[in-house]
Amino acid sequence: MYSPIDENRINEVSKNFDLPVALSGLLISRGVSNIEQFLNPSIKEQMPDPFVMRDMDMAIGCIVNAVRDGKKLSVFGDYDVDGITSTANMVRYFRDLGINDILWHLPSRDGEGYGLNINAIDDLYARGARVLITVDCGISAVNEVSHAKSLGMDVVILDHHEPEDILPSADAVVDPKRHDDESGLTYLAGVGVSFLFLVGLNRALRESGFFDDRDEPKLMESLDLVALGTVCDTMPLIGLNRAFVATGLRVLEGRKNIGLRALMEVSNVKSISVYVLGFVLGPRLNAAGRLTSADKSLELLLCDDMRVARELATDLTSLNEQRKDIESGTLMHAIEMIESNPDAFDPFIFLCDENWHGGVMGIIAGRLKDRYYRPTCVATKSADGTINGSGRSIPEVDLGRIILDAMSAGLLVEGGGHSAAAGFTLHESMADKFIEFVRIQVKKQLGEICLKPLIKIDVLMDAGGASMSLVRSFSRLEPFGQDNSEPTFALTGAMLSWANIVGHGHVRAAFKTSAGTTVQVIGFNLADTPVGQFLLDESNVGRAVTLCGKLKENEHMGRTSVQLILEDVCA
Repeated sequence: MYSPIDENRINEVSKNFDLPVALSGLLISRGVSNIEQFLNPSIKEQMPDPFVMRDMDMAIGCIVNAVRDGKKLSVFGDYDVDGITSTANMVRYFRDLGINDILWHLPSRDGEGYGLNINAIDDLYARGARVLITVDCGISAVNEVSHAKSLGMDVVILDHHEPEDILPSADAVVDPKRHDDESGLTYLAGVGVSFLFLVGLNRALRESGFFDDRDEPKLMESLDLVALGTVCDTMPLIGLNRAFVATGLRVLEGRKNIGLRALMEVSNVKSISVYVLGFVLGPRLNAAGRLTSADKSLELLLCDDMRVARELATDLTSLNEQRKDIESGTLMHAIEMIESNPDAFDPFIFLCDENWHGGVMGIIAGRLKDRYYRPTCVATKSADGTINGSGRSIPEVDLGRIILDAMSAGLLVEGGGHSAAAGFTLHESMADKFIEFVRIQVKKQLGEICLKPLIKIDVLMDAGGASMSLVRSFSRLEPFGQDNSEPTFALTGAMLSWANIVGHGHVRAAFKTSAGTTVQVIGFNLADTPVGQFLLDESNVGRAVTLCGKLKENEHMGRTSVQLILEDVCA
């Protein structure tokens, strides 16, 4: 699918900003209005006043008073990367203030599940906590917050998930998705909301004279964790998020966080990128929460001893390998279940097995969603009949809203999430009703839409124009991520020279262009697909085709060249 754009507007942008025509066209097609700000994301230029968020003044006032009065603070987070980084930033900040006895708690995925729970609140209270700050959770914890308040605790909620109709009775509820919040910051991750809270708190403490005889915490140095949490929670890389990630990547280059430095060493990370955040560091931090406890990941991010940090990083890497093995076996089983009766999973996939590990449900749901292009929920059943699961969705279906509606309908014990991802808990007796409810809601949202994935072409051009300078010019669009995807190119007039299989099912090929140059192509996991079979068919050598994929700068044996990561081919 390719949408043409007004050439006059393209040429105008190209001239005004000294950009290649192809890059100018892409910026226009993506609706970028402030091109200068987009190409040069800046925290200084894009940082809003934290107090634009509803209840932020009350949240900060509550904590300023608590710090002044010496009340014992506690932070309650979540077991995913967003929750872990949010908790780490909060704890590190208060430690920098000299408050070293701050308590924290991350729930166990299997034992406690997502969000606040009364037992954990009681434990924090018994250990002296009189202030409870939730990060990346809390917006739906009506009963739990009421319990904390009954104990006499101050409660501040910092969240970014969809709220229900009734908000918790906390001292402050900061969530950009509140229906009465007009900040426009609904795209922030939990760690982004927490960071804005710390910016506002820092300002309030400064104005109160708190820093007259002590140094202020260096909040900008915590943007590496903000970037990590934002990317791993697949938040849109637009607006402030784009500035968070761009600046956070530069902070990460300095490797000042001992834990992240150790994790990068153990993971053999040489250069920093969004890919490294999302697919190297993130999975290792997530692995602990998936298989055992997220505590080890948080301890790594709070660690200031390199020897201890290396041990923790090594343990997390080992856990991640275990997670991969579990995921592989579960995915094969899930695919077998679908392929045995594919008609039963249209237009919504729901799978449950009592032998599946709860820690990989979200990953499996994502893999199946991509494979079958269907909203997908994958769950595991406990011995007591409780079903815990995760869902992942396609752009056409808001799964988070469906889960919240299922909660309101009394079908779930717990549930929540975003449009693209959600989690839920229900009793086995309600499973059939829940499945039918979701199926009906999915059909309502889809209407007449045909569930068929389309590849959106960002740049249509002759293959002869695929040069290193072009690839490097498009790097100005980085950081890539949700709502700012890496550009997809359609290269016309490419003639197949040769192709072969490399590695485990990958296809490598070379194409001649009209300019007499050669474009190297790699198609990952394509050997057994129609695309791979087309390339490997020797009768197609010399045939002109259109290639579709991502252009990259490839380095091999000290030489750099243009390489296309192939997605599709059109004869």
